[in-house]
Amino acid sequence: MSVDTGSSRAAAKPELVEFTIDGQQLSVPKGTLVIRAAEMIGIGIPRFCDHPLLDPVAACRQCLVEVPDAGNGRPMKPQPACALVAMPGMQVETAASNATVAKHQEGMLEFLLINHPLDCPICDKGGECPLQNQAMSHGPGESRYEGVKRTFPKPVHISAEILLDRERCVLCQRCTRFSTQISGDEFIELAERGALSQIKNYEDTPYQSYFAGNIVQICPVGALTSADYRFQSRPFDLVSTTSSCEHCADGCELRIDHRAGTVRRRMAGDDPQVNEEWNCDRGRFGFRSTMLADRLTSPLVRREGVLEPASWPEAIDAAARGLARAGHDVGVLPGGRLTVENAYAYSRFTRAVLGSNDIDFRSRPASAEESAFLASYIAGRRFEQAVHYADLEAAARVVLVSLEPEDESPIVFLRLRKAWRAHGLQIVNVAPFNSAGATKLGARLHATAPGGEADALRTLAADGLLDEQTIVLIGERAALSPGALATAAELTKRRGARLAWIPRRAGEVGAIEAGALPALLPAGRQVADPGARVDLAAAWGVASLPATTGREVNAIIEAAGNRQLQALVTAGIQAEDFLDPRALLDALESVDFVVSLEQRRTEVTERADVVFPVAPITEQVGHFINWEHRIRPVQLVIDENPSPMTDVRVLAALADAMGADLGMRSPAQARAEFAQIADWSGERAHGPIDSGGGRPVTSQPPAPDSLVLAGWRLLIDDAAGLDGATELLATAPARVARLAPADAARLGLVSGDPVEISGPAGRLVAPVELVGEMSPGVVWLPLNTGSSLFATLGAHPGDRVHVTAPGSRPDGPNQSDGGAQ
Repeated sequence: MSVDTGSSRAAAKPELVEFTIDGQQLSVPKGTLVIRAAEMIGIGIPRFCDHPLLDPVAACRQCLVEVPDAGNGRPMKPQPACALVAMPGMQVETAASNATVAKHQEGMLEFLLINHPLDCPICDKGGECPLQNQAMSHGPGESRYEGVKRTFPKPVHISAEILLDRERCVLCQRCTRFSTQISGDEFIELAERGALSQIKNYEDTPYQSYFAGNIVQICPVGALTSADYRFQSRPFDLVSTTSSCEHCADGCELRIDHRAGTVRRRMAGDDPQVNEEWNCDRGRFGFRSTMLADRLTSPLVRREGVLEPASWPEAIDAAARGLARAGHDVGVLPGGRLTVENAYAYSRFTRAVLGSNDIDFRSRPASAEESAFLASYIAGRRFEQAVHYADLEAAARVVLVSLEPEDESPIVFLRLRKAWRAHGLQIVNVAPFNSAGATKLGARLHATAPGGEADALRTLAADGLLDEQTIVLIGERAALSPGALATAAELTKRRGARLAWIPRRAGEVGAIEAGALPALLPAGRQVADPGARVDLAAAWGVASLPATTGREVNAIIEAAGNRQLQALVTAGIQAEDFLDPRALLDALESVDFVVSLEQRRTEVTERADVVFPVAPITEQVGHFINWEHRIRPVQLVIDENPSPMTDVRVLAALADAMGADLGMRSPAQARAEFAQIADWSGERAHGPIDSGGGRPVTSQPPAPDSLVLAGWRLLIDDAAGLDGATELLATAPARVARLAPADAARLGLVSGDPVEISGPAGRLVAPVELVGEMSPGVVWLPLNTGSSLFATLGAHPGDRVHVTAPGSRPDGPNQSDGGAQ
């Protein structure tokens, strides 16, 4: 497989332009705006509409400068520095050297303040407002306006989350430009003319965007606020900590603002290599789940069938006794949301303390084919070998397979859209239809029903679309499509294309590197490799490590349900995420002993024998590894509260009680140890992948009302991590069933009609939405909106389900959007 890091595509040395600003001579790349050049030499030019990631519009006129005629025919007049390109020999004068420019800027501020309310003490922007700052530094000392200021009814709810106070708006149009240029969403627009100009929303449709919080952050005044943070705090009362987002594998940098032991808001950090200055609303507003009343604060031990609070020593002893009785017959399900340090602790605890390889982090549908793919193409990969965000922007073509970027990897979506707008990046979407997000990317649809991804890739290869200029992005949903991962790996390697795997959860790549898989040891070592086991046993100070490859997640659940395993250890999992949610819950009830490490009470903890509270992401340190294999730091945010222990510390205490030594007691120690063993030069598996290991598509005789089920999880859905984010959840898209027009016509359905989808476990009802280019014979549903699709239907993408008008199939249970009936 190609490991090109992009150096072959490095841009030629840019042509330089020499000019002066306030008498200082400088050289900048051709095409540089004057306002950027001034920043390079520390000259501050006030501005409101300018933003480095938005196209210039020169709307606010606050950044005016003067350029004396240098013989090039340019008249001497005020010009906006944000839209003025540096030219050879140009002489630019700012307010620092030209009194006329200073007067221009003072006058512009006076005009802006004519109608602007002086409500700074109650405005959310007060204390961090560019208008306040520039009025002090470049504005007049007092107002000459004695008229009545313009007012509007306030606030206007442009969505459940975003509010607009129009009288504060300075018409910079940052919000409209962000929505048009960056996220591609229909937004409010500038309406009316002259003194009546105002930002106005669409009256019939609310603002719908996964990136709405960014317009609040970039608004230079308090015109746009969020219902989540409005009137919550003053900026100068907040303490800010830079950390990383825990919601998906993009690895966004966040600025987390907190006060008195409570997180008040989260903002997008500034990381040009990853999320630039943006983030999605899930990462911005989805932080309240660990603040709810069901937060675990003390251990629980089951006594006479009832979970009751217990002391830490009592809980540790009870868990150690139960695990000791189980011997080596223990399965470990640590989930995919852990930091690398915690995942590594579970990996070592399973092998060195429990003496088992029965560990699998995949709390989602998985397959043996995926396991082989992860071992061969993901584990042990170095950052410099991987595909990066910058590569997406430089690519000529990107092929999406089992991946919906806007819902499953939002920053990947923004970077793809940026490249599409900049140079026409060709995007090929292997999917049943082009979603709204794919349409905003200008994607070319290669219509494919679930299960047909391998054939689609072969067709694209035959058409010459998997060449050296192509990057294939494949999502975790490919695990359920037989041959998809194997075919992607084989074809990209043979054709010279590059391949990147993008999971949904933040901790998945780190869990692979930590060895939280049954056939993998840390850093890509293979359990089947005797030399790797000997090396790792020596590093861990144990006599030997188990040599038998462990059970995968579905086999662990099955073995626990059949009592072939005696105990389970779980961490941060939800039953609804698994291939068979009911099977997991049955296994938890059937197995002799269950230990759960959790932050909140869940249906999993209610079936456990010992429950340990562990610290949420804001109360510990560590790292994630994003889909690029880039290390993303997690910083301690809240240290005022007495926090539960980290997963590492609980596992260390359990190891002590079981007469073993985990070798680490804190995330910092886990990180140091992992760093020592991660730099391993042994052989890693890069052989062929058995495509027969994928989950077979259900074979049923096609009935007249039988369609193939398709679906993915929406960005804002019913995930437990979004609990408590009331306003954010109110913006979630409604559940709809998408059908091709021909299928709808055959079934006698029109857009908006209710339709009933029936599977082996039950049914649900949703309104029909017709999609023109959709693959025939397919019905699409969101996987976790309104209820878990897996739990409700007992079906997965690729299975056949019955699609009928409600009530036409009288047999079996029924569930609609309103819940069980």
